[in-house]
Amino acid sequence: MTQFYILLIALFSNLFQPTSVEGLWITQDDETGKKKSEVLLYKEDGKLYGKIVRLLLPEDQGKRCQNCKGADKNKPIEGLVIVKDLVLEDQVWEEGTIMDPKSGKVYDCYLSLEDSKTLKVRGFLGFSLLGRTQIWKRQE
Repeated sequence: MTQFYILLIALFSNLFQPTSVEGLWITQDDETGKKKSEVLLYKEDGKLYGKIVRLLLPEDQGKRCQNCKGADKNKPIEGLVIVKDLVLEDQVWEEGTIMDPKSGKVYDCYLSLEDSKTLKVRGFLGFSLLGRTQIWKRQE
């Protein structure tokens, strides 16, 4: 009987694991695979946001967002909020946007945990089929 309860507890603890995406994540360049930046994901007023806290490539140090629009134009990329207004729906953060500081373009976005150390980040225009997915790794 004790084994039954242990199995039951293990099953339910796996089903109800927290889906916290908050924390520091490492992004990678799609083409080279090099680690590119550290992004801090955080909640504010029930929504998820993400800010670039550090650029990891020496050639990117001190860069500004030249192609950004509006208030972000020419701001330093470090400190720039690139993920905005995501809301949690059925284990997926969605209905917000992500900005590519290289191009200045803003895309619809959703995020989902693959596991506790792997985050799938999808940016797209209009339909999620028309976009690309990046994998971010949790900073240890």
